[in-house]
Amino acid sequence: MQIAIIEDDVIVARAIRTAAEEAGHQCSCFEDGQRASENAAILGSDVVVLDLMLPKRPGIEILREARREGVRTPVIVLTALGTVPNKLEAFEAGADDYLVKPGSMDELMARVEAVHRRASHRPAMELSVGPLHLSLANKRVSVDDRSVDLTPTEFSMLELLMRYQGQVVTRKMLCEHVWGFDWDGPTNVIEVHINRLRGKIDRGRAESLVRTIRGRGYALASD
Repeated sequence: MQIAIIEDDVIVARAIRTAAEEAGHQCSCFEDGQRASENAAILGSDVVVLDLMLPKRPGIEILREARREGVRTPVIVLTALGTVPNKLEAFEAGADDYLVKPGSMDELMARVEAVHRRASHRPAMELSVGPLHLSLANKRVSVDDRSVDLTPTEFSMLELLMRYQGQVVTRKMLCEHVWGFDWDGPTNVIEVHINRLRGKIDRGRAESLVRTIRGRGYALASD
């Protein structure tokens, strides 16, 4: 596995590289955001470990740009910023996982393996349910041939709902799909994003395509 380490703290970067190489992986290190961007670090790696507070160019900006360009390489944010708003911003930008410093190298390597495993077993890239069409290849969504702009979080939620069309998708399933197994943020964040998603895909419809199943979760209707 090729791991890109985008980290300006030399000691932290060296510790990550040592742990990764001991696990049999190859590494490339970038000490500032500009250098990482110039070398297409996210595009050219299997997994990226990304600090947010980088000199010359912030990590969140690098992540957003990569996702806008359709790059799907798994990115684990490793940062000293540990508040819920920090985490939400990173996940909205397209992060696959989030770990607060100081962290265990064993845990970081386990997360690297986990996100790489999930990325290696991705299912169908094109999904269609009723009037909805979703493309994982170019991150586009359309409803009745009308293009809809979604945030990364909204996109991920809609993807899961489409994959389980006709079945109930629980809040726990949505949390694990969007934010990973360690999500510990507020539970009402799911409702906030679902409501925003509805506002975008239900334009002109008398009834929402995303149905609330009281006490259980949500289900996607096909018409």
